[in-house]
Amino acid sequence: MSSGTSNLTEGSTTTGGEKTSWPELVGKSVEEAKKVILKDKPEVKIIVVPAGSIVTMDYRTDRVRLFVDTVVEVPIVG
Repeated sequence: MSSGTSNLTEGSTTTGGEKTSWPELVGKSVEEAKKVILKDKPEVKIIVVPAGSIVTMDYRTDRVRLFVDTVVEVPIVG
């Protein structure tokens, strides 16, 4: 059995009493997500990654990846 618990109704996953996931941030802006994550875990480095990107599989407690895929402005030449 894992030492972590998952309860999406509560909105987070915890390991050892510390928050380790933020499902409540799905659909929020990158800046809003960063603010919430840093409030919960100020020591982490947040990496913004395009959704579907290949990433390393190493587990690092000092990193949180935000996977994003939304175009928020019209792409234009120039």
